[in-house]
Amino acid sequence: MAEIQSNVAQANEIAGHEYLAFKLGTEEYGIDILKVQEIRGYEAVTRIANAPEFIKGVINLRGIIIPVVDMRIKFNLGDPVYDQFTVVIILNINGRIVGMVVDSVSDVTTLTPEQVKPAPEMGTAFSTDYMIGLGTIDERMLILVNIDKLMSSPEMGLMDQLAAA
Repeated sequence: MAEIQSNVAQANEIAGHEYLAFKLGTEEYGIDILKVQEIRGYEAVTRIANAPEFIKGVINLRGIIIPVVDMRIKFNLGDPVYDQFTVVIILNINGRIVGMVVDSVSDVTTLTPEQVKPAPEMGTAFSTDYMIGLGTIDERMLILVNIDKLMSSPEMGLMDQLAAA
């Protein structure tokens, strides 16, 4: 029960913020726009030996070497296709820069408290531990992601690898 109340409080706290909407497969997600540094077209990455498959490699972003995570591989959403819509969202997570490959980005939207619902337990591509809630905009539904928690989770191993680099 306390967890549900915590999720409701968290959902209310995030309402009124702007979210960048992006697609992975058929699902649409939203992340806090304040975590987004920039959006770039997908470009070739330099592979790193022994890195997990979902870490595509690294890119040189104006002199800073950043890891690039393909979320489609991470969440087992089939074989990724890299086309003109594929983008890399450059994130600033607690002062660390990380790239996140997604199928496409659609828009930036502001959600009111009425539009944000607590995250139910359901079979989405990733654990509800990383879901803030669901944002509803007319007929659309955005899965709101706690990108800080996701990118710094032990299973990503990114922050440890970045700290060691």
